[in-house]
Amino acid sequence: MTAELRHIEAFLAVARFGHFTRAAAALHLSQSALTVQIRQLEGALGVRLFDRNNRRVALTQAGRELVAPFERISLDVAAVLQHARDLSSHRRGTVTIAALPSIAAGLLPRAIAALAAAHDGLVVRVRDAIAARVLELVKAGEVDAGIGVAVRPDADVVADPLLTDRLAAFVPVGHPLARARRVRLRDLASHPLILTGQDTSVRQILERVLVDARVPIQVAQEATYMSTAIGMVDAGLGVAVLPESAFTPDLERRIRLVPIVDPVLRRDIAVLTRAGRSLSPAAQRLIEAMRQEARAARPSAGRRIVHS
Repeated sequence: MTAELRHIEAFLAVARFGHFTRAAAALHLSQSALTVQIRQLEGALGVRLFDRNNRRVALTQAGRELVAPFERISLDVAAVLQHARDLSSHRRGTVTIAALPSIAAGLLPRAIAALAAAHDGLVVRVRDAIAARVLELVKAGEVDAGIGVAVRPDADVVADPLLTDRLAAFVPVGHPLARARRVRLRDLASHPLILTGQDTSVRQILERVLVDARVPIQVAQEATYMSTAIGMVDAGLGVAVLPESAFTPDLERRIRLVPIVDPVLRRDIAVLTRAGRSLSPAAQRLIEAMRQEARAARPSAGRRIVHS
């Protein structure tokens, strides 16, 4: 028989009260059950822990030397159990999320802020990356989850739909298209365009449609991140084709968002996780907060929130 936590707690209770009856009451045990546990602990350790008679219980020398180490064990176990309870109730934990730049700059911070109000022990690490990199990080197990685009089915990745985002034209306020309610893709292509890199989901969607429609374009500038493309629009360098989720309220005075039609361009955003890997309670809570923020987002003709 080996010493177990219940035996250590029994020993500490008797040492604290100096009395079997009071110790048994504190532990909600019968005195006989407590006596058995003490005898089992003494048998496992090979030493006598208490000298006892009809009137008193006193620690032996061996018992006195074991009080401090057993107290440390008890405190350590209690701390581990409390930490586990905090994790299960989402009060603390670290979550690492890979996200598309547009999500990392908009939806994700709002979800983190909503969580922080109730769970200040949560730490969220964000790795913003283009779609291909988000997928790589998920498959490598370097992040708890990714918020990205599943271009094609992958047996190593589970994709759970989050929202459908429409692509739009971002134009400077003084641009001829700034007052348009919508713009056809063919008409938009006649303007100098600011596009994201060829390995981004937005660029791949746009080029696929352009090839099918046989529409030539003028690429004026190219940027890896959407924030850079928006900065180029703000500087008057051209018109950017970006997802509506990249448009934030602070841009409204300088930039106009014009829906693209004929055809409408969309990308499906999903929560990506590695197959066979379960999310921690903290990660689950963050994903749910993102869904709530997505549902609460200002509705538009081009964005459809996926409920699940």
